[in-house]
Amino acid sequence: MDFNRQNIFQATAAKKSVVWDAGLRSYMLKVYNYMATGILLTGIIALISFKTSVVTDVNGAITGFTSFGNALFFSGLKWIVMLAPLGIVFYMSFGINKMSSAKAQTVFWIFASLMGLSLSWILLVYTGVSVARVFFITSATFGAMSLYGYTTKRDLTKLGSFLFMGLIGIIIASLVNIFLKSSMMYFIISILGVLIFVGLTAYDTQKIKNMYAATDSGEIIGKKAVMGALTLYLDFINLFIMLLRLFGQRR
Repeated sequence: MDFNRQNIFQATAAKKSVVWDAGLRSYMLKVYNYMATGILLTGIIALISFKTSVVTDVNGAITGFTSFGNALFFSGLKWIVMLAPLGIVFYMSFGINKMSSAKAQTVFWIFASLMGLSLSWILLVYTGVSVARVFFITSATFGAMSLYGYTTKRDLTKLGSFLFMGLIGIIIASLVNIFLKSSMMYFIISILGVLIFVGLTAYDTQKIKNMYAATDSGEIIGKKAVMGALTLYLDFINLFIMLLRLFGQRR
């Protein structure tokens, strides 16, 4: 009798484990799908914005700007475009509990679109070939570190605290360097930025994975997936920008 009870207990535990693993995979797949779609949307909007902003010659060299380009890059509109995504991040971070899953997705797509507008300057400063090259480098680096964060048994919580302090440090250093205009500090900030966002990719992936609970409703899972996608999206974009500052070829 005890033997049968033990077998039943083990079978039940194994079944629960299989169900939990399937739910976790579905949840993480949703996170990555939202994130990847957001990055794709950002890239498309950035490319369209750039193409409609500049006038080029037969060789592709920029010879001038359209009225839209002048407004986007040289008027007060550029500050609205730059700061609007930051406002949405705060809005989602503090208001996610009051949103439905569908609304959170919609806000995320709006955020990704605005990021496309705000990042269109990248194509103005760097050549298309170098942007594409750095994008693939970023994708490979991000993928490797996210896989590590997902599979490692090591608790990365302490690493997260250290990386957050480093992030605050490079933000302050970047603000200071706006006035100093030091090329050496610019280079050091870029190097440290790459290291910090590489680490944050692994840390955030593990944190997002640990947020999953099999008992959550579909609505809660949906909102967690959107916020997880937003976090990884920001890690990817910041890593991309830091690598571009190091390896991008200016026009």
